[in-house]
Formats: sequence, structure tokens, C-alpha cells
Amino acid sequence: MKTIPQLFEESVGKFGDNVMMLEKRNGEYQPSTYKQIHARVRTFAAGLLDLGVKVGDRIGLIAEGRNDWVIAELGILYTGAINVPLSVKIEELPELEFRLAHSGCRFVIISGSQAPKICKIKGNLADLEKIILLDPEKADGDEDFLSYESLLDNGERYLSTHRSEFEVRWKSIQGDHPANICYTSGTTADPKGIMLSHNNYTANVQQACDHLAIPSSYCSLLILPWDHCFAHTAGVYLLMNRGASMSSVHVGKTPMETLRNIPGNIKETRPSFLLSVPSLAKSFRKNIEKGIHEKGERIERLFRKALHLAYEYNGIGWDKGKGAKLWKKPLYKFYDALIFSKIRKNFGGRLEFFIGGGALLDIELQKFFYAIGIPMYQGYGLTEAAPIISANTPSKHKLGSSGTLMPRLELKICDEHGKELPTGQQGEIVIRGENVMLGYWKNEKATREVLRDGWLYTGDIGYCDSDGFLYVLGREKSLLIGHDGEKYSPEGIEEMIVAHSAYIDQLMLYNNQSPYTTALLVPNRESILGWLAKNKLSSHTEEGQDAVLKLIESDIDAFRQGGQFGGMFPDRWLPSAFGVLGEAFTEQNRFLNSTMKMVRGRIVEFHKNRIDFLYTPEGKEICNHQNRTIIKRLGE
Repeated sequence: MKTIPQLFEESVGKFGDNVMMLEKRNGEYQPSTYKQIHARVRTFAAGLLDLGVKVGDRIGLIAEGRNDWVIAELGILYTGAINVPLSVKIEELPELEFRLAHSGCRFVIISGSQAPKICKIKGNLADLEKIILLDPEKADGDEDFLSYESLLDNGERYLSTHRSEFEVRWKSIQGDHPANICYTSGTTADPKGIMLSHNNYTANVQQACDHLAIPSSYCSLLILPWDHCFAHTAGVYLLMNRGASMSSVHVGKTPMETLRNIPGNIKETRPSFLLSVPSLAKSFRKNIEKGIHEKGERIERLFRKALHLAYEYNGIGWDKGKGAKLWKKPLYKFYDALIFSKIRKNFGGRLEFFIGGGALLDIELQKFFYAIGIPMYQGYGLTEAAPIISANTPSKHKLGSSGTLMPRLELKICDEHGKELPTGQQGEIVIRGENVMLGYWKNEKATREVLRDGWLYTGDIGYCDSDGFLYVLGREKSLLIGHDGEKYSPEGIEEMIVAHSAYIDQLMLYNNQSPYTTALLVPNRESILGWLAKNKLSSHTEEGQDAVLKLIESDIDAFRQGGQFGGMFPDRWLPSAFGVLGEAFTEQNRFLNSTMKMVRGRIVEFHKNRIDFLYTPEGKEICNHQNRTIIKRLGE
């Protein structure tokens, strides 16, 4: 079993002069080689040893993605301590305090932007001894803080007199030792600390490398949060193992400014591939379509025609250009040179594909990116599996699936009694392999519920087809349950309706043994106000309000039998009533977690009265007073 320091040492030995990291400083991206990062990691680790860090100590890490994030994590792991990576997006201080207290962090490493949060809660953290500040900002007169520069100075001195002890320490770490405690975002309950060992990570990295070829010439801009397991393994460690390069997004003064930096950073770093989640994919598509629209009606018509042909030619990837599709190839190549190639230039001109994870990605979105020549290969994983379980690849893919299983990983589909089901039948996804977690930190009960005889019961529903492709349908705890006990996963319906409606931004279906399905939806204010103006209507009149509600209803009805998309889903799981909400689901109101998944339990609890109303005769009428009131407020 290999440790993460061993993996890194081997990469430095093989790829020492390769660029490992690119970080934007003084207006341009500055490269750092594997040898340069290696030297800094060892000095950082030595500085931690000088502080008295012991094997098994927990150390929190709260910082934006940057060189020092990787240096800090590897430095922690070289000492035999356990990194507790936490999201910079956690704004609720009790949530941050819970994670640091629950894991018992002796030290916490933070960026300057996170200092105010820690200052507010450090008095309640009994185990916390020292705060290491990565940025020049100082907490004057506060002895709890240690600057990054001081830590490195201490590390240099430590190595000059204790180098042999340093070598003994990192070489004594075993593969089954915990490397990280990763806290779940929690879509249904309080966060749990997932213990991932060194071998969990290194095994999953090797599985991924054997599944998808990543040459050392590749570079990726790591847009997703680095504390998230997907970016951690499929980004940092996968690239590290292959001697490839990783770039960080230039951090702005605000989170919004950082987001605005992404398009420019993509052009500057010219990535070979990007990691993506559905929310990011939708944002990319929206910007592409906006750019096309701004070029005029003629170009937009041509783009739509090109997309239509590309969809037909590509099929679901598995059948691209086969049979009668072959004759479309010359015209597809023409459209590609005329339109799609110009879109790709905005992604740096070197982007080969996206790797999609984090949540279900609807097939229409996959077809869109496949058409423009930057396929989005959907994968599936869980933090409990370090996290990669399956993935599509350039050489083997089916759009709409989550790809084929990682090498050296076992998978079975089980019914509610744990009995294995035959190919094609839906049930719970259950896996076994070296990448499966050690368990949940200080939570033996939860560990026993999901780990049985070495098998991880994921809580996700899916099935495998005869070609070995996995299809993930959604979380078992998110299932719609009809009055007769029949169950159905809502995610696919929600994704498709939102994807095909200009007037619905977010949608959550609900059915808990009820006579019919209902929905809570967040309207697209800009599109609705634009539609009202175009049709000379007002949100302040009952006529305008009812027209908008019927417009939204028509987008949902398009999926019923006889509609444009009829037959995609059983009618019983489409909403017979919906409640329009005035506030979006966001991370700030805790209705979305850090991977942008809806926290359904919290949404249902908060909007219980709205949901109950939808099961009354008045509430079932789309043009009810509650919905009219929310539509009216859109114009205020």
C-alpha cells in the first residue's frame, strides 16, 4: 500500500523539472516545478514538526485553491498528521466550529480571508493551539497566530539539525493511516467526517490513471473547490501522479470577482481538460449561447442548425457516425470549422474534454458539449470512495450514462434486502475496493450502516446495462414515494425541466406517499419580465400574473403525454401543482450544499406550509393567491 508522500516522491524523481503548479502573480501565471514544490513541502512539514505535530494529529486547512494549499496538505501528510480540508464557502460559524471541534484540530492553516471567521470562534475550540496564517495579514499581538514565513524559517532550522528524524517520520507512515477527514456537505442530515486513508487516495488515483490516459504534457485549471474530494483526487493527485500541471484560479477580492476571473484564466492557462459539475456546465453553456445570440439572428439560426446536425451525427457517442449517420460527417466537419472551432478558442484552444462529476448531468447538456467538440464525460463517485467509482472516457463512452467501472473495483446492484439483482434492474449501488473509506470519524453507528463485510452501500439508485455502463438515477433518500408505495428518482425530471425552460431556474419535486406530485420552483426573473414586456403585460395585474403561471405550467406540460417531450417520464411523477418561490436555493441559505446539490430535507422543512397548501383544492389551482403574490413581486 502506497502513501501520498511516497506517490509525490516518486513523481518528483521522475518529473522533477516538469511544471507542477501555475499561480497568477503580478499579472501573469508563474510556474513552479515539481522540485521547487517538493523543497517547499519538506520545509513546511519540518516547520510543523518543530511545532510538535504528532502522528495522528488533526490539522484544519481553510484556504482558496493555490500553490500553498497543496504545499500545506502535503506538509501535513509528511508529518503523519491528518488534514481536515474545509470549504472557504462555509459562512455559518456554528458549522465551521462543529467541524473543527468534532475533528479535534490542534492546528488550523488559513488564508487571510478566513482569519475573521477563526478569530470569532477560536475561543470555543478547546483543542486548538495555533493558527498558521498563509497570507501577510497579521493579527497584531495575538499569540495564537503564526505566520507562514515564521513556520518556514522554523522548518529550515529543524531540517538543519533533525533531517534524519524528518526522514524517519515520513517514511514510517503506513498506507492504512488516515490522510484526510472530509466532512460531507449533508443533503439530508448533519455532516459526517469521512476518514480516507493514504491508500484510499493512491489506489483511486492509480485506478483513474489506468482508466483514463493522462500524459505529463497535460495541464488543467482546477476550478472546483480543492477541498472537495472530486477536485482533490481527479485534479491534484491525478495530475501529480502523471507529472502533469495544475493551475489555480486567480483569487479576487470577493467570491464573485474570483468567478469572473475564470473565463480569462482559461484562456491564459489553455487547459487540456477541465473538471466540471452541472452548475458550472450550465454557466458555460449560457455564456456560449449568449455570445452566439449577440452575433445576430442569422448566426444564431446557423448555430442551431449546426447543433441539430451534430446531435444526429454524434448520437450518444457509442454510435457516433455509425450506419446512416456516416453521410452527415462532411457537413458536420464544415459546421465545426465554421462555428464550433471558434467557440473552442474561447476555452484556450487546447481543451480536449471535460470530466463531469458532483451530481447528475442531464443528457441534453452532454450532447451540447459533445456537439461543439469539447465532450463532457460524466463520471460517478462518492467521497466515501475517494471518490471515483466510474467514468466515461474518450475511448469508451455513452452519453447519459456514468461510464464504466474503475479497474480493480467490484460493483453490484442490490434490492432493499441486500440481494444482488441481475443486469438491467434498478437497485442500490454497492461497491468494494481499496478506495473505500475507513469509516466515519467518531460515528461507528453510521459506519456500520454503510460498510458491511467490506462493501460500501452508497444509498444511490442505479443499474448497469449489458455493455457494462452504469446509470445513476439519484439518491435513495431523495426518492419520490407515491401513495401506493411506488418510488421514483426526481433528479432526472428536475434537470430536464430546468434545462428546457427559460422561465424556471430551480425545481424541487415532492411526493411523500401523497395522492399526486408537487413542486417548489424558483422562476427566472429576467426572462419572465422580458416575456411580460414583449407581450405588453404587467406582473402587477392579475392578467399578467396568470399568464406567467400558465407559461410556466406549459413548460412542465411539455413533458406530459402528447407534449413535445412526452413519454420521457411517467406522468404521475410530474407536478400536478407547484409553488413559486421568491428566494432561490443557495449555499448562503443552506438550501444548496457545497457541491450545489439541493438539501431537500431542509427545503421541505422550511417550506412545509407551502407544500401543505399545494395539497388543498385551492393550492392545486396554479393561479392561486400565493403564486400570484410571488409573481407580482418579481416586478418590484
